[in-house]
Amino acid sequence: MGVGISNWRLAQAVAIAGERLRVPILGVVSGTGAEILLTRRLQDGDPDGLLRRALEAFPIPAIAQRILDKYFVNVKKPGATRYRLTPKLGDVISPDPARRREFIELSVCANFVEVWLGKQGHNGPIGVNTLEKIQTLHPFRIYGQMLAGVDYVLEGAGIPDQVPQILDRLVDQQPVSYKVDVANAREKLVVEFDPTELFPGGYLPKLQRPKFLAIVASSLLAKVLASHRTPGYVDGFVIEGPTAGGHNAPPRGPKIQYNELAEPIYGEKDVVDLDEVASLGRPFWLAGSYGSPEKLQEALAAGAAGIQVGTIFALCEQSGLRPDLRREIVKRAFHGKFEVRTSMTASPTGFPFKVGVLSGTLSDPAVYQERPRRCDIGHLVEFYRTKDGAVGTRCPAEPMKAFIQKGGSVERAEGTVCLCNSLFATAGYQQVDKLGEEPPGITLGDDTSAVPRLISDECGSYTAEEAVRFLFQVVVE
Repeated sequence: MGVGISNWRLAQAVAIAGERLRVPILGVVSGTGAEILLTRRLQDGDPDGLLRRALEAFPIPAIAQRILDKYFVNVKKPGATRYRLTPKLGDVISPDPARRREFIELSVCANFVEVWLGKQGHNGPIGVNTLEKIQTLHPFRIYGQMLAGVDYVLEGAGIPDQVPQILDRLVDQQPVSYKVDVANAREKLVVEFDPTELFPGGYLPKLQRPKFLAIVASSLLAKVLASHRTPGYVDGFVIEGPTAGGHNAPPRGPKIQYNELAEPIYGEKDVVDLDEVASLGRPFWLAGSYGSPEKLQEALAAGAAGIQVGTIFALCEQSGLRPDLRREIVKRAFHGKFEVRTSMTASPTGFPFKVGVLSGTLSDPAVYQERPRRCDIGHLVEFYRTKDGAVGTRCPAEPMKAFIQKGGSVERAEGTVCLCNSLFATAGYQQVDKLGEEPPGITLGDDTSAVPRLISDECGSYTAEEAVRFLFQVVVE
């Protein structure tokens, strides 16, 4: 659900609808980019005061106050004014303890805010979905989410085998560590976090362990995560197919084949054996073109506990998708003319990534070519060893010359999109500075066929509750 699309408002609306309609549903916020979202919303003036209300509830007032002092302005930021930037991933391993602490405090607090707001006004469960690829942040993000009482943690886009143990240790306020990949190296960086360092006077709040759902695309990975080789306990799985939005797993096999649009071709090897998954004794949910009542029933008949749905909620009124973009996509989807492609080059992570084709966005070749390359957010950077043995960061979406000087290749950088900046622009928080205004980039699942079933004409819209009613076929009384 991208950056800021499945925000706390949408997750809250879904949870409230589930409670009101008495159907089992989980509202999920996207944890990706929570740090930048909080700071940009504060710089936009927090007009309804809800962010400040959440910060007042944060159990470490001094941290909340430092963030307010640095980022909050009491009037909305003028559109042509540049957003103040946040610390980068490299600061987590900085030898400067002040830089490291600032990053940790912001990450813990921002994730608390998103979950805490999502849980207000109902008693339904709230979960968080994050990318394993952004490894450096996991201990801090998860801790902030747990401070807010998150009910489920979902994670994919990588092998999330370190997360269960992180949850098991943090619930007891124990120190944790997370091993971070270094490009072209067998060694790992180790990011350490001791939650007691954040609390003055030794006070530590009581926490609950959220359930952990691993997002996987193969029964083999599910087996590994459910085995003794993975410390901690995995509570279930989301089995995600290649038609789901955002990042996908690459096709299995020694050599990827492509169609005439340069999209990877998936085959029989990429179909997950659900009987093998069921034999693990954990509940599982199916994702990727399951956003309809018929597909829900199909999933249940296959032994699944249910489905994970993103696209139809990304296009509902409570979604964080910029309204003008949402209206245009809904209009096209109503007529069956919205196209989604799978790109092997768009994401800096190297994973296949779903790109919605829409003029004025980065799927437009002219827009892509005109955009100056930059990496000023840096959430998807990779760590590498410099020539002098130090640890540096680089990103295929940064300026080409800089990436090559850091040991990157032209082939790796060509066609890559700055997902950090483009997805914030898609959510309405685009950076505007001397390089210009950041263009948006759309990501959705392949299947938008539910849209004409939810609205009566191309100018229509629907709410999160109407989407829930549609999926569960709840009749309006």
